[in-house]
Amino acid sequence: MSDIFSWPLGPLPTLAALAFGYLLGSIPFGLILTRMAGLGDVRKIGSGNIGATNVLRTGNKKLAAATLLLDALKGTAAAAIASRWGIEAGIAAGFAAFLGHLFPVWLGFKGGKGVATYVGVLLGLVPVMLAVFAAVWITCAYITRYSSLSALVATAVSPVVLWFLGYEKVALLFLVLTLITWWKHSANISRLVSGTESKIGSKG
Repeated sequence: MSDIFSWPLGPLPTLAALAFGYLLGSIPFGLILTRMAGLGDVRKIGSGNIGATNVLRTGNKKLAAATLLLDALKGTAAAAIASRWGIEAGIAAGFAAFLGHLFPVWLGFKGGKGVATYVGVLLGLVPVMLAVFAAVWITCAYITRYSSLSALVATAVSPVVLWFLGYEKVALLFLVLTLITWWKHSANISRLVSGTESKIGSKG
């Protein structure tokens, strides 16, 4: 417990991990894939988001699935590769990859909401947590039919489970990522409270 806030990684390696993670995370796969498919700028439809949910609004499920996968894998790659130099390097790179997705410099710092990249970083740092996250998400989605609520619940549970599994430093990282994710989903939370959030499979 006493070394939770220790950071043995030096300043330069930390900066290198942050830069590496941010560059990977800031790749806007949703925008790239929709443009390559001749579907135009995904930021001009739906929510204006570059994530998989908005890509799905183009009507192309395969592109949405590819976006989801790539947005997750860029987080996984950043965290897993950097972790070869220690868990702190993985944490720094994973954190930066998440921020890179949310705030890509190439798009005026207007990116996605981060759930896929969140899961990808989780996989890169503690692979077993992918099953935990998926189980919580699927259970909540089955009961409520709300995708956004399922993501919010799964992100809330993840830091708690990480802490009890003994991954204290990673748990602190995901506590921060969860708070940011909830902030990015503030509009969804408002709609959930008011009962106007769209359910899975809804045409509205």
